[in-house]
Amino acid sequence: MDRRHSGGISAVGPVTTIPALVADRARRYPEALAIAGPAGRLTFSELADEVAAVTRAAIASGIEVGDRVGIWAPNSVRWIVTALGMLGAGATLVPISTRLRGPETADVLARSHAKALCTVQEFLGADYPAMLAESGRPLPDLEHLILLDDTRGESGAGWDISSWAGFLAPGAVIEPQSAIERSTGVDPESFSDILFTSGTTGAPRGVLATHRQTLEVFAQWSDTVTLRPRDRYLLVNPFSHTFGYKAGILACLLRTATMVPMERFDPVRALELIETERITVLAGPPTLFTDLLAAGHEDYMLGSLRLAGTGGATIPAELVRRICEDLRIPAVFTAYGLTESIGVVSICAPGSPIELATETVGKPLHGSEIRIVDREGKPLESGEPGEITVKGPNVMHGYLDDPEATAAAIDADGFLHTGDVGTLEADGSLRITDRLKDMFIVGGFNAYPAEIERVLLQHPDIRDVAVIGVPDERLGEVGRAYIVPRAGAPTDPAPILEWSRARLAGYKVPREIVFTDDLPRNAGGKVLKQRLRDPA
Repeated sequence: MDRRHSGGISAVGPVTTIPALVADRARRYPEALAIAGPAGRLTFSELADEVAAVTRAAIASGIEVGDRVGIWAPNSVRWIVTALGMLGAGATLVPISTRLRGPETADVLARSHAKALCTVQEFLGADYPAMLAESGRPLPDLEHLILLDDTRGESGAGWDISSWAGFLAPGAVIEPQSAIERSTGVDPESFSDILFTSGTTGAPRGVLATHRQTLEVFAQWSDTVTLRPRDRYLLVNPFSHTFGYKAGILACLLRTATMVPMERFDPVRALELIETERITVLAGPPTLFTDLLAAGHEDYMLGSLRLAGTGGATIPAELVRRICEDLRIPAVFTAYGLTESIGVVSICAPGSPIELATETVGKPLHGSEIRIVDREGKPLESGEPGEITVKGPNVMHGYLDDPEATAAAIDADGFLHTGDVGTLEADGSLRITDRLKDMFIVGGFNAYPAEIERVLLQHPDIRDVAVIGVPDERLGEVGRAYIVPRAGAPTDPAPILEWSRARLAGYKVPREIVFTDDLPRNAGGKVLKQRLRDPA
């Protein structure tokens, strides 16, 4: 009997590894379009062939089951093919943001004991192999550098540097059956990836996730956000981040949607691709949509868009309205998650009222539980603010080589402590108040920056804002607002402060305003407030 999942993970029974998912898609939908865009088109059958070539090349180069392989490169078709091919060889992926420099990347490679690194010779004027070599960090486990662009590889810094063609060539001597056996032998409970946290505080930690839980979480994510077969999904979010890799590449595989990768976000180029590639799905942080709205969107045909998704920051109701009305996208979803929750804690599904989508982050995934607790870990009643904790398949298996940090993050009952403050409403919807560490106390009153930011974003002259607490001799702490003004808006703090006093309690009104051109954000769109507190 056909027991097909509503979105179709598998025809009979679940597919529990990413290599099995690639093979299943090629078998069942060989002619469906897997990848499109200026860089070329691949059907699911052709994608599986290219993935198998990478798996054979990985075997030929000595990649063993369980070896860690870093990918430090911008979004591209080859990023997709390489990641899936390395997973097929039984390797564990270590995606690395292109924003990291040589010493930061060397630290990730050293801590993950990566055996190989897939990178590019140059991106945005930076020489990636040179940056790594100049870090001066010994990397005794690193044996191979594989270039994903079309530059020629050469030996250097103790590593074998292979061009793309040079990497693939030895795989020709590996029997296809050997690659099939390696891929089919991947254990669903083995680690598919180690995603390092964005490091908003302290040193980033490696988050361990398995094949089975990754597919389970993002099958649910895909169902809830209504990703469909033959959707055309513009993949703007960096593949080094959960949003780009799992809610992008893997979600498209799960739902046989077409991937349209974009190397880096440029609003005008994105509008062009939406028009020419007939994009139906677009997801990203709020700033992505703000930039599209400011980029002359009226000049493009955007009627193919049916679904938009955002999260990772305060989302003003006016922005959601403009996504629906100005960009003419009929369905918008919002979501909340963190790397430690495999990217997803809750989702406010498409079609929800705008107020619900901007004031809450929706409900938990099926099979997971959200609990709000006080500082002692005791559950709180509905509507009472406390720390958000979550339990279910969307809880990481722990931090890489850090049992103490793992024990501090996941309690004895299996609940992941997110470090975020929120309330659980009577209908089960989650409302984010702030980060525990971001809350500041003004004369004995708790002030939550996210609440203040939500109000300030309603001001017509404010494009973006972040609020932090700073020391004050009399009150202990007061608020400082970093404001990105809209184009042409005045940079006079007095009118904004006067406007704020009519909408916020006195202790919540910022005592100081700093105007800036932009805010420091990580790949997921979250403001790096530690950089605002300590620019050094």
